[in-house]
Amino acid sequence: AARFAFTATRRGTARIERVWARWRGPMGLAWVQRIETPGHEIVVVPNIEAVRQEGVQLFLRDAQHGMIAQLDRGDGTEFEALAEFQAGMDSRAIDWKQSARHVKLLAKEFRTERNNHIVFALDAGRTMCEPLAGLPRIDRAISAALLTAYVALKVGDRVSLFGFASRPKLASPTVSGPRAFAPLQRTAAGLDYTPEETNYTLALTTLAGQLHRRALVIVFTDFADPTSAELMLRAVGRLLDRHLVLFVVLRDAELEDIAAAEPAETADVSRAVTAGALLRERRIVVTRLRRLGAHVLESPWNQVGTQLVQAYVDLKRRNLI
Repeated sequence: AARFAFTATRRGTARIERVWARWRGPMGLAWVQRIETPGHEIVVVPNIEAVRQEGVQLFLRDAQHGMIAQLDRGDGTEFEALAEFQAGMDSRAIDWKQSARHVKLLAKEFRTERNNHIVFALDAGRTMCEPLAGLPRIDRAISAALLTAYVALKVGDRVSLFGFASRPKLASPTVSGPRAFAPLQRTAAGLDYTPEETNYTLALTTLAGQLHRRALVIVFTDFADPTSAELMLRAVGRLLDRHLVLFVVLRDAELEDIAAAEPAETADVSRAVTAGALLRERRIVVTRLRRLGAHVLESPWNQVGTQLVQAYVDLKRRNLI
């Protein structure tokens, strides 16, 4: 038996079509060569080492600042426990009956509801293949989705993935508990970008039909085409009627730099005008989404994971899900 080490260049499903092997014979006098055609498919999963490290760092920071801990106690509507009343606590939380029984002021503590359904809807169409710092947008989106899913599973929520392009491409089962993270990671590995135009109407209508109770739907996409953006705005209405929707948009630093750069020649002026027009169109779409009632997170690629977790925690703390 022989072992071979392969280094994958990108996430997704890889197929080993043919393997060439060459080694010395037992006497060291000749070379032996073989060609094998295994035809095996290998799932190249997203590199979650950074996700795990970032998740651990979030929980460590939270031990000091209480961002995630407050989801368990202090906010929400589900009764958690009685605690001695402290300065700064809401006086409306005082339980007068129990206070009289124990001869000291006791206040009710609440926790944010668990078992919410969080859906990560990932656009895998043409606009998500554009690279950001060497990786396609879809890979940046998946890393942010996995980090937020890791936190959501830790705090007791249920999670599922939905991928779409010209048609729905992936719909994972809804999972819960920290042990479900590994299967979720393997599912995410099967989602790859395509050269297809995204059909928002079909995708969001299909997703709305699959959700039977209120959920937080986190949509990762990009607004590069005014026509498709208009179709998306029309299609998202059905989701907003029943669900909380958060759009995640990765900021294009290169486009922003081109628009803001001092022109040195005539070509720079036309590039700056084009970049500025694209950024204005994006701002218009974001504004219209917010007016419809959707939440929008615009973030640089290297901060989107942490900022998305913070947005998710904030929505839970405000009991909007």
